[in-house]
Amino acid sequence: MKPALKLPVILGSAAVLAVSALLLGKPAPGTPPPRPVPPPTVVAAPTPPVKPDVAPVAKPEGNQPIIQIAVLLDTSGSMDGLLDQARTQLWNIVNRFSHARRNGVAPQLQLALYAYGNTDAGANRSEIRQVVPFTTDLDLISEHLFSLRTSGGDEHCGEVIRDATTQLAWSRDPEAMKLIFIAGNEPFTQGPVDFTDAVRAARDRGITVNTLHCGGYEEGISGKWKDAAVLADGSYLNIDQNQRVVELAAPQDEEIARLGAELNKTYVAYGASGREAQVRQAAQDRNSLGVSISNMVSRSVAKSSGYYSNESWDLVDAVKKNQVDLGSVRAEDLPEPMRGLDAAGRKAWLEAREQERAGIQQRIQALNAERQKFLAEARKQQAEQGTDTLEGAIGQVVQREAKKRHLTLE
Repeated sequence: MKPALKLPVILGSAAVLAVSALLLGKPAPGTPPPRPVPPPTVVAAPTPPVKPDVAPVAKPEGNQPIIQIAVLLDTSGSMDGLLDQARTQLWNIVNRFSHARRNGVAPQLQLALYAYGNTDAGANRSEIRQVVPFTTDLDLISEHLFSLRTSGGDEHCGEVIRDATTQLAWSRDPEAMKLIFIAGNEPFTQGPVDFTDAVRAARDRGITVNTLHCGGYEEGISGKWKDAAVLADGSYLNIDQNQRVVELAAPQDEEIARLGAELNKTYVAYGASGREAQVRQAAQDRNSLGVSISNMVSRSVAKSSGYYSNESWDLVDAVKKNQVDLGSVRAEDLPEPMRGLDAAGRKAWLEAREQERAGIQQRIQALNAERQKFLAEARKQQAEQGTDTLEGAIGQVVQREAKKRHLTLE
């Protein structure tokens, strides 16, 4: 295996302790200054994946645009750095779409996750596993990203692209943004499925395949990563594993992170899976904070956006999106504070949680606007950052594909 990309996660320990204290409800110390941080001839038939228990994706409302992104990660033994990048960049990727609009309407964002290159439970004989099908549950995606582990294996790029193309519930809307991002560092030609056939099949269904090679630019070209992207009318992305990433602290970080944790109190778990999902929500806060305070801030900003919707387990979102009739919910499926209330009382109690959430989300958005101005000014004082980091590369694709789909990223 070739050396993997390692994403430096550099953070001030005092800042992490500060937000940890806030998440635990304890007094927090101040925020620290920033710190730099040959293939077989027989083609194997598709194997049905082992699917996790995922709530169905709610039907988009009216003329709501659809954005579908399937992330295919090489989890062979050399790719620990790639998993680190995926974990740390998830919320930044979501935030890239936070202001996306088509004719003033915000899209629905659906994410799916595949792992290829190791024999973890659920993988087929080609070491490919559908981790999560298309979902709007961002906490579920985060949970699975943090659970992925690497081990030695074979990387069948063509086959995993074929599986993602045929197994996922891709939209039939011709205006939908349908993207595959496949990431890894071994030659694209491995495995029993010719990648050109797989990429053409994806392209014929309106799916754009974008390739992310974790290694040298020319090495990726010789390994056919660029050929695959060109064939798909997608983008060939190259990550410089020696690029030093710097995380800047901003005065707003501590408060945004605190408010992100405070948002959890406005969620009203209901039904059999509600409590489990609420525990997952808190666990992903801890996972983000464990990466860095900047990651927790990015997650908090994402939680304040319309893409962070949990109608499958949160009564506020479910009623707001007309997924549940409040009057039909059994008392035993409601949280304790609502059980003794009549219909009008339950409605009023739920509306209070909705208003409380909206206020916190608005505050986060306002603070983030101030934070972005601060960071833009701070970056002027540093050496120019290239686009050969993960976020820069994905940013290029987002801009390109949004323009093709008549989406604005205000």
